[in-house]
Amino acid sequence: MPSILNRLDLLPIRPRDKGERHRVASSLELFFDLVFVIAVSAAATTLHHLEVEGHVAAGVGAYLMVFFAIWWAWMNFTWFATAFDNDDWLYRITTIVQMAGVLVLAAGVAGAMQNGDFAAVTFGYVIMRLAMVSQWIRVAVNSPEYRTTALRYAGGVTVVQLAWVLRLLLPESLGVVSFIVLAACEVLIPIWAEQKNVTPWHNHHIAERYGLFTLVVLGEGLLGSANAIIDGLQDADHVLPLALLAACGLIITAGMWWIYFAVPQHDNFANLRQSLTTGYTHYIIFAAAGAVSAGIEVAVSLHSGETELPAIEAAATLTVPVAVFVLAVWALVIRRGASTVANVIIPICGVLIALSAVLPWPEGATSVLLIVIVATLVVTTRPRQVRAAQLAAEPGADAL
Repeated sequence: MPSILNRLDLLPIRPRDKGERHRVASSLELFFDLVFVIAVSAAATTLHHLEVEGHVAAGVGAYLMVFFAIWWAWMNFTWFATAFDNDDWLYRITTIVQMAGVLVLAAGVAGAMQNGDFAAVTFGYVIMRLAMVSQWIRVAVNSPEYRTTALRYAGGVTVVQLAWVLRLLLPESLGVVSFIVLAACEVLIPIWAEQKNVTPWHNHHIAERYGLFTLVVLGEGLLGSANAIIDGLQDADHVLPLALLAACGLIITAGMWWIYFAVPQHDNFANLRQSLTTGYTHYIIFAAAGAVSAGIEVAVSLHSGETELPAIEAAATLTVPVAVFVLAVWALVIRRGASTVANVIIPICGVLIALSAVLPWPEGATSVLLIVIVATLVVTTRPRQVRAAQLAAEPGADAL
């Protein structure tokens, strides 16, 4: 086997060192994330179109289904890469194949969310997942200590992908139920596979990767703010409200960024149970952040008179995902180490953000409440403690 690998200029896939110093995201991982910008943008844009047409509930349901495919494919690659990235040419090509799958998925987002046609989304998703199967097979061949784990991943993922394809043959009435069943099967695979031997993830690296994907989805909110400015410049009759909306959009997105990165998260990946909880809860965080962009765009449409959606319902498309994001980040990341004051103010503000949809200026109220949360975090957290926590979160901090 070594001679074959040498002739093909391949490196064996071996586990990475969990204690590796200065481990950061590779250029390939950053390149991989770029295609997810396209997929998330397609999902948020289509959600916006459905919401302004009055199909809010149906749009949110379809968005959550499509976003699962985006999130789960990204997460599985990310966890594999943190444990087994060997960066040889075959690993890179396999990753690029996964990127091609993301592009196919992104091309099918509109059809899936608007017409219930999940064919392109399914095939793009299956391309990504089967490419990952080939990576697990390489692990099984090259790393005997993780062979059982790798074969469980490869076998479980393959069976579920076959089920996803067969799902396309089911009647439309079974679409949601079958999706929930297969999504549950997907999230159960890591729990089953990791029972024999837990893969060696790098907790600093994986926390950084989650942070980077958070930036991807928050970037969609900045895009919504930019669109408000662009529309305002082209529509003199609504320039002031759209300019104010753009300012609020920036404040909202910046506030969400501040809240998410207020506390280092590497400790949330200390063991398998914590990692699964943190990883799976991020579906809520990512999906909510991605939906904020659609909410800002709906607000633009409302101010421009391009939608007949009731004002409260239109406002809720923004305030509810912001509230969900705030409450999820507080519960998962902030609550455990926060002061009593912060643990009272933050959830209350989160609930008030959702309820601000009934106010005359919900974007302004949401911005103010996020500023209150950020100010609370600043005041109740000592600067030296924050800096010490940040230094401790950096790879190789133990060498300092």
